[in-house]
Amino acid sequence: MSNTSQNIRLGIFVFAGVFIFILAVYLLGNRQNLFGDNVKISSVFKNVNGLQMGNNVRFSGVNVGTVRGITILNDTAICVDMFINESTAQLIRKNALATISSDGLVGSMIVNIIPNDTPVAVRIETGDTIASISKIATADMLTTLNTTNENAALLTQDLLRITNSINKGEGVLGALIKDEALLDDIKKSVSNLQQTTQTAKTTMINLNRIVNEINFEDNVAGLLLNDTLSARKLAAVFDNIETSSKEIEELTKNLNAFSETLKTNDGLLNYAIHDTTVVRSLDATLKNVEESSAKLNENMEALKHNFLFRGYFRKLERQEAREERRQKN
Repeated sequence: MSNTSQNIRLGIFVFAGVFIFILAVYLLGNRQNLFGDNVKISSVFKNVNGLQMGNNVRFSGVNVGTVRGITILNDTAICVDMFINESTAQLIRKNALATISSDGLVGSMIVNIIPNDTPVAVRIETGDTIASISKIATADMLTTLNTTNENAALLTQDLLRITNSINKGEGVLGALIKDEALLDDIKKSVSNLQQTTQTAKTTMINLNRIVNEINFEDNVAGLLLNDTLSARKLAAVFDNIETSSKEIEELTKNLNAFSETLKTNDGLLNYAIHDTTVVRSLDATLKNVEESSAKLNENMEALKHNFLFRGYFRKLERQEAREERRQKN
């Protein structure tokens, strides 16, 4: 009886173990898509980023299959084979895109199948190969983040150095902050600029008021701007000025021609201009005339003082004096 009960317990234990083993195999096989109908598709990547066989395949965030094979084709191409549930494969089109990403920040790698924006009616079939896209891996992100941190550290050092220089009053910005005299000058300049702006504004207001006060109908400005007859007269005046300028130009040409004629032709004027003998003779004659006039004046003075003509000249002087008084009266 004791052996029989032990055998019964042993049988129950073995039966339970076998049942649990079968259940585990079923669950694992179902999870790995070992049972049921599957569709095998492939995709080629440049880098699988640590993807392994048995990792999940997701479509729009839902587990739809597993990775069944990883084959290195060459140094830049790695083929990844995937098993997809047939029920889900009907929803995946041939223009879908496959990408490798991590399940969370530090989770295992998975294959994500992303629907394409362009709708295609043909669904995937066994043996199809879908296109792949590469996303930034976590290691690349960490490398970029490290580089960014180093650049931020350098930028912080530069900012600290600039801040120290400003606090010491170095450079233009430091002088603006530390130098009170320069700050006062800048304030005065800004104040002067504001006054200039205000003055210009006032001037424009006055100018607009003057323009608005102009009576364009009754004054010269309005006459010039609105009266077409006056405009035509003014145009005629300008035409006359232009004609006069042409006539003056023609007269100038004639004078130039006459001058050239004087230089080249024979005649008294040309002879008097170019013959130096005649010039010297004329000069001597003028000098003789001047000397004769001087001697005549001297003779007249001598006659005034001569006793024979003294009375005559005094009589003339008295007559001239009476004539002057008569004119004054």
